[in-house]
Amino acid sequence: MTLRIRIAVSASLCAIGLAAIVYLSTNVIRDIRLLDTAQSDNVQWTLSQTEVEFLKFDLSLFAAQLTETPDMQGLRRDFDIFYSRITTLEQSTIYAPLRALPTFANSLAQARAFLDSAVVPIDASDAVLRDALPALQDQAEQLRPAVRRLTNSALEFFARESDARRNDIAATLLHLAIGIAALLLTLLLLVAYLGFLNAQNIRRRAQVIEASERMNLVTGTSLDGVIISDATGKILEYNAAAEQMFGIAAAEALGRDLGKVVVPEHHRAAHEAGMERMRLHGERRVVGKGRVRLDAQRANGEAFPIELAIQSAETRDGEIFVAFLRDISYRVRAEEQLTEARDKALAGEKAKTEFLATMSHEIRTPLNGLLGNLSLLRDTDLDSRQAHFIGNMESSGKLLTGHISDVLDITKYDAGKLEMKPTAMNLGSLMEDIIRNQSGAASANGTDLSWRWDGPRTDWIYADEERLQHILMNLVGNAVKFTPRGAVDVALRHADGQLTIIVHDTGIGIPPEKHERIFEDFVTGDSSYNRATGGTGLGLGITRRFVTALGGTIDLQSAEGVGSTFTVRVPVRAVDAPVRKTDGPAVRAEGPKMRILLVEDNGINREVAGEMLRAEGHDVVEAHDGAEAVRIAATERFDLILMDISMPVMDGRTATRTIRSGSGASSDTPIIALTANAMPEEQEAFLQAGMSDVLTKPLSREALRNVLNRQDRADVASTGVVSQAHLSSLRETLGPDGADAILRRFAAEVDQTLGQFTAEPAPALDDVARAAHRVAGSAATIGAMGLRAGLIAVEEAAKNRDDAAVAQAIAQLPPIWEATRRQLDLTPSPVAADPADD
Repeated sequence: MTLRIRIAVSASLCAIGLAAIVYLSTNVIRDIRLLDTAQSDNVQWTLSQTEVEFLKFDLSLFAAQLTETPDMQGLRRDFDIFYSRITTLEQSTIYAPLRALPTFANSLAQARAFLDSAVVPIDASDAVLRDALPALQDQAEQLRPAVRRLTNSALEFFARESDARRNDIAATLLHLAIGIAALLLTLLLLVAYLGFLNAQNIRRRAQVIEASERMNLVTGTSLDGVIISDATGKILEYNAAAEQMFGIAAAEALGRDLGKVVVPEHHRAAHEAGMERMRLHGERRVVGKGRVRLDAQRANGEAFPIELAIQSAETRDGEIFVAFLRDISYRVRAEEQLTEARDKALAGEKAKTEFLATMSHEIRTPLNGLLGNLSLLRDTDLDSRQAHFIGNMESSGKLLTGHISDVLDITKYDAGKLEMKPTAMNLGSLMEDIIRNQSGAASANGTDLSWRWDGPRTDWIYADEERLQHILMNLVGNAVKFTPRGAVDVALRHADGQLTIIVHDTGIGIPPEKHERIFEDFVTGDSSYNRATGGTGLGLGITRRFVTALGGTIDLQSAEGVGSTFTVRVPVRAVDAPVRKTDGPAVRAEGPKMRILLVEDNGINREVAGEMLRAEGHDVVEAHDGAEAVRIAATERFDLILMDISMPVMDGRTATRTIRSGSGASSDTPIIALTANAMPEEQEAFLQAGMSDVLTKPLSREALRNVLNRQDRADVASTGVVSQAHLSSLRETLGPDGADAILRRFAAEVDQTLGQFTAEPAPALDDVARAAHRVAGSAATIGAMGLRAGLIAVEEAAKNRDDAAVAQAIAQLPPIWEATRRQLDLTPSPVAADPADD
């Protein structure tokens, strides 16, 4: 009875599904035919009417010549109708496939040519049109074959299309019929198979009742694959999921040892040992311990990861163990792919950074030679015309330098490495400088440029002056550039902790469709080759990044031909004007004459830097690469070393480490990195390598003077342990937050190293030498010269295998480190205060 009910239900479902398929198919085919016929009829009627309208126009031309008072109005109407038909064929998307046909396109072009030539007399007075009738009649007769070809080619095309469409529909119907037949056959086979399974179930009912207790346990706790074994490891039950997982049929697995079926060969010894411990001592390391990740083995020998959970149960035949197994190959693979994708993303980001650093170096190096030579050339006798040309070249070089910096700023922002450096700044003074800077361009453009406070004047604020200057310069510069013979007005307002900057101009304006895209990189208001203004299209993209980095917003209101208004809002706070320190002029005073080693592989850059140094009155010795610099520094004493970074044979960082680690004549000489690498993380690495300062290319005389002045003013504090020049240079290069982070890391490193030196048992001398050398390099970076000297003494004693000297040198380090802490304003750390406590 149950079997009959199941068969009846299955048959009813099949009949319902078949009826639904037939009904839907009939409706779809009917609708397709109706739609296809309507469209085809409409298109063909329009094409036929084109020739009919032409013939009407041609007949009107002929009739107009036979009467004394022709119907000119009717003639013009017939012409307009034919003109409309041709325009429809040219512009309608329905006829786009026809316009791709050569015959149709040529005929259409002939018709258009006739219409364009006939427009003039048609639109003229009746007298003019009457005189032009014979000529129009001749042209129309010449056009008649083209119109005939136009309609015939179109009708032929649509006839072929209709045939093809009918064939497609027929094929679709055939496929639908085959699919329905296959579906029906499948359903019949399914019904037969269900009947077969039902018959089997009846025969196995007795077996199911006998194993119901064990099956209830399995179905109640199963995850995926389930294997039941006895205390000896013999498999009692083995479900279908396990069959699929391991590739072994249940009939083959039942009665076999569990370890030989699923455990990989290299784990079987451990498995058998665990089973033995459990039988003899009751020790269970996996049973009842929750999910455990192990390796299993398929029938083909393939090892794969699984999650395994084992529980035990008592039966009449003794203790059994139920193992729940889950194949996690896919999850492990996904995790590996995710890790690989992450590693690739990190590698891509690293490659991008390295590429930008390399390109920065490759561009800045020749740019340094160009601007340096121009600077030297200014010191020669020049007439006004030559000075003007040099000024133009310097402006172009500085513009290129600005573009390089823009690209690096974009990269740092997108990588999340753009650091803000807020300081107390005079906003009014900054605004005056920008207006003064742009006044020349505004005057040349015939533009009035002004700025004002909208509300109470708030000169001193706490903000990132460099980024704010960049924002203002870009907005004001763009306004001046795109406002010929107009006005640019800048309004500043500070209220409720927010600075509002409104830059309004009466320039050419920005089309509405570009209001959002104008903030994208490399997008300009006018991208044509003959545009009146230049630019890379990076300015507003960088401006929005800087505004966002400052926590603000930027909005645009503009109308083409009317002008634009950019509104920037950034959070700032008003501060009191700082007390100015009188440190004297930035230019170099008459200081002591210095002996300088210049290391540079580029001949032009070496010549430029050498000439600048000699012009300042210093003695210069030149080296072409790092290896040559190491040889010279080992035997000669220099007051300063200017070290290029990227050089053949030996790079600047390696040369610096080699000079610092030796005992040559210039091992403790300040080394200045002369580099085109502008990325902050790379400059930090230069300082970590033992360099004292960083001088970025393109090299200018002012920057060179500043770094020489810092070395001239370098002095050790009263205790003689910290060089304030090194420390100041570190803070200028990395910023206050970055420098403080480096100092904290340095303090932790020193504390840990001193703890290692005094630990019991005493460390090996080689380990002491390596640790002292590492920390001495860090000490040189931050200017802890006293500590560096003490660590070098430890290193040298350890290398000489002198235990007594090592102990004496280590004993002198704690007081030096405490004095260094005080001058670095570092809080004493309890780390490694007493190694015995560890």
